[in-house]
Amino acid sequence: MIHFEHTQLLWLLILIPLLAAAWVIERHLQRKRLGRFADTKMLGRLVPDASRYRPTFKIVLILMALALLIIALANPQAGTRLQEAKRQGSDIAICLDISNSMMAEDIQPNRLERSKRAIGNLLSELAGDRVSLVIFAGTSFVQMPLTNDYSAAKLFLDQISCDQISTQGTAIGDAINTAMQTLGYDDPDREWVRSKGRAIIIISDGENHEDDAVAAAQKAASEDVRVCTIGMGLNEGTPIPEYDSRGRRNSYKRAQDGSIVMTKLNETMLSEIARAGNGAYVRAGNASNSMNEVLQVIEKLDKEQYGEATFSEYESRYQYPLSAAIICLVAEILIYERRNRRFNLQRLLQKNNNQTT
Repeated sequence: MIHFEHTQLLWLLILIPLLAAAWVIERHLQRKRLGRFADTKMLGRLVPDASRYRPTFKIVLILMALALLIIALANPQAGTRLQEAKRQGSDIAICLDISNSMMAEDIQPNRLERSKRAIGNLLSELAGDRVSLVIFAGTSFVQMPLTNDYSAAKLFLDQISCDQISTQGTAIGDAINTAMQTLGYDDPDREWVRSKGRAIIIISDGENHEDDAVAAAQKAASEDVRVCTIGMGLNEGTPIPEYDSRGRRNSYKRAQDGSIVMTKLNETMLSEIARAGNGAYVRAGNASNSMNEVLQVIEKLDKEQYGEATFSEYESRYQYPLSAAIICLVAEILIYERRNRRFNLQRLLQKNNNQTT
């Protein structure tokens, strides 16, 4: 299958019929001008070597050469070829809180959806880095292993919802440990080597109730893995909505005594985790979703070569139309507009016939 690298240049082929039409009009006007000077028989006597067909053949060759040059500039490509490329980048594990409190609507549309948008924006800023995705509530599990396929990462991201983990709570420490595993820590099939090219990003409202997240961040930092946190929510308390089977909000989460449960951003906890993990904390609220500090941490990470990628690309075939264009131009130069008396085929045939008779 033929593929063109610069398809926009093919629009120049419109010039071919326009030039052909202009030449036909010019030839017609030229014949009218000559007709005023002398009739056809007289012109034949005045210019006996003039050819009716050679000028047409020459302009056809010129237009063919121009069309082939345009096609060559568009760079036709066919087939595929294998090429090896070395990839360099950092390894980043993203931990997303999907506990019920992330459905709070203190930031619009809610904390979870805003978190997913933040991750999508982060993926758009990365180039060559590998990313894994961990979701957590009362426990954690790997949603997506380490990959540099950002399109696949966004597909996994779109499927995340708060009902994926039945055990409620917010175990940030467990999420950090799971993220370390996605980076290769404690993996019997992979040798762990300390490197300053790894980071963990935690996106949560910070209401940690299950474990010692600060200790987990300190352990990660001791292995040269930086831990950054992004706070989702506002400092003012807000209720946690509950939904019916059709996805419509019908009430708010209540405690055993019947009071409405309020949730608010715990910036103190998230800041402590970031300090313990030698990372940065940023708050993402309604006013701004900027993560410049986190991006700066990622940019400072060491870039390591993590393998070679073999991929296919089209192979250029521009040399074929270019060669054909050159042949057309050379042929046009070698063909004279007037008949050649010395090599006139009709006269040679008549001469041979006279000799045989």
